[in-house]
Parts: sequence; structure tokens; C-alpha cells
Amino acid sequence: MTTDLKRVAVFCGSSPGTDPAHMTAAYDVGRRLAELGIGLVYGAGGGGLMGAVSQGALDAGGEVLGVIPRSMVEREWGRDDLTEMHVVETMHERKAMMAELCDAFLCLPGGLGTVEEVVEVWSWRQIGFNDDPVAFLNTGGFWTPFLEALQGLVGAGFLRQEVIDDAVVGDSLDEILPLLAARRGVEFTDKVKG
Repeated sequence: MTTDLKRVAVFCGSSPGTDPAHMTAAYDVGRRLAELGIGLVYGAGGGGLMGAVSQGALDAGGEVLGVIPRSMVEREWGRDDLTEMHVVETMHERKAMMAELCDAFLCLPGGLGTVEEVVEVWSWRQIGFNDDPVAFLNTGGFWTPFLEALQGLVGAGFLRQEVIDDAVVGDSLDEILPLLAARRGVEFTDKVKG
């Protein structure tokens, strides 16, 4: 493997949503990361897209690191079959630890929590607090309205176009990973572990 993408943090919904294609895509992302020897870092949930992405990675023998607040563990929202489980006290600690553990961020479909998570790390990159690139898996055009809405911030002078352009947007993980590697300044070679 000639990439420094050792681990990718995935933000995604804790529910399945209404389109089964999102669950399938999440599972496939986890499986493909594992096949490539890239560890998955995620919020440790067992339901929805979170459950699907982690199950895909586990089924393919991948490394899966979960980070979850204690209150969510007490509500039994987490998995207990991960490679590593990190229990923290707050959502802020959760996001900070996920950022420490990964080399890039990938956003799958999700709700307000997913949007909040990806926007925070994207803004960290914009102001130089973190250099990990951000990507959106745009399954079925899910993220297109959101990304188009951000153009309004550009037009109003609150966001630079190069910040928008820095985000990787793709329809498949195989399309996204080489672009994330390029944002980190390394080459990506697709060599399935074996």
C-alpha cells in the first residue's frame, strides 16, 4: 500500500433513511475500506448507516475503531464487537478523538448530526486547525442540494470558492480515495490486502 490513508473517519446517519441504496452504499464503503487495508473510524453506533458501514468493514476483516459518548453507551446505542471502542464524555471529545485517529473524513448520508460533524472538521481544515481532507459520498445525488446551498455563502462573501472546491465529491469510494490521497499530497495505489 503506497498511501498514507491508514484510517478514514466516516460520518453518517444512525438511521437507515428511506432509500435502501444508502444502506447498501454504507456497507460497501466499510467492506471496501477493509479490503484496501484502511481502518474505519466512526461513531460506534450499531443502527442505520453507522451499523451498515461498520458491519461491512467487520465482515471483510477490517479494523474498526468506534468513539462514543458514555451517555450513548448507557442507552445501548453502541456496538460491542469492534476492534477498539473508545468511550468519551462529550460529543466534543468524540469528534476530537475521531480527528486524531484518522487521515481523512468521508461523509455519507445522514441528518443534522452528520452535517454538523462534517461542517466542523471542514471548517477546521479551512482555518488550518486540521489538514485532513473531507469528502462526500454523493449516492443518488444526496449531497447535491446541500453543496449547492453553500454556493450562497460564496456569493454573499462569507466563504471562498476554493474551500468548496477543496472538498472531494464522488459517487463511489474508488473515485473518492485517490482524490483524498492527492489532497494529502501522496499517491494512492489500489492494492487489495491479501
